[in-house]
Amino acid sequence: MKWKDFFYFSKSQRTGIIVLLSLIFLTLIGGILLPYILPKKEIEIDDAFLSEAKKFKSTLKDKEPTWIDYKNKSYQNYSENNYNSYKNYDKDAHYELFTFDPNTTDSANFVKLGLKPYIAKNILKYRSKGGKFKSADDFAKVYGISSEKFEELKPYISIKEVEKIAEVKASETAAYNSNKTQNIVLELNSADTASLKQIKGIGTSFAKRIVGYRNVLGGYASVEQLKEVYGMKPEMYEQIRSSFTVNPSPIRKININTASIEKLKSHPYLRDFEKAKAVYEYRRKKIKLYSIDDLKVLDELNEEDLKKLEPYLEFK
Repeated sequence: MKWKDFFYFSKSQRTGIIVLLSLIFLTLIGGILLPYILPKKEIEIDDAFLSEAKKFKSTLKDKEPTWIDYKNKSYQNYSENNYNSYKNYDKDAHYELFTFDPNTTDSANFVKLGLKPYIAKNILKYRSKGGKFKSADDFAKVYGISSEKFEELKPYISIKEVEKIAEVKASETAAYNSNKTQNIVLELNSADTASLKQIKGIGTSFAKRIVGYRNVLGGYASVEQLKEVYGMKPEMYEQIRSSFTVNPSPIRKININTASIEKLKSHPYLRDFEKAKAVYEYRRKKIKLYSIDDLKVLDELNEEDLKKLEPYLEFK
């Protein structure tokens, strides 16, 4: 509408337009000035309420977020941050494997074994309520432990109470043990727990440990590796070593030119993260490695390390 057209309206129409424009103007001005004119209403929060709020907030930090929580809009920021912290934990954590008793191990050592903090907390909570792990397979029932992680930890689970029972049974069958054949010779990579128990000095617990360590290694390369089995004392090794031979052909080898850093680190001789990382990074730079001699340049691996590793590596 042109300005001159305004004067073609009747007087009442012009008055209406002026009133309408005035109202629009006053509404805009009122919306801007009203927050400054009206007194601010202060919300009083007593100390007791603040204390309870802080306590509630602290409980959220220890809570494992669920999908229901995540759907709550006010919870999304916490859930995403918490998820990212666990994702980064999995990505950056360098864990180590060692023998442990799930009935006595503390939370710090569970985390060292590669378990998430909330899983360690679940285990301690289960024990605090009187729960007991009677066998290694019981550990697989812990909420949050994947089947892959359990299989990785299983050879390292040593439950003392179970071992004591086995020792009592062994003492009760001392007469049988005394009649065990001392001249029997077993092939270490094919012997099962039943045949291992035929050897004088080897009971149920040690038979399981010998087989468990064989699985972790990928097979025995020499009888001398029995010294590395948890709990193997020098005098016991000297007593049983003549009862074994080794056929190294079934050994599972790691292709060093294609293996990931996690695959390398899964072997006991590369369990040290720095060693596994050094091999992996050197392989990336060299594109391809052709023999164990290529690894001699690494400061992280000494001559003994290379000698132990050689039977377990292939260079395809």
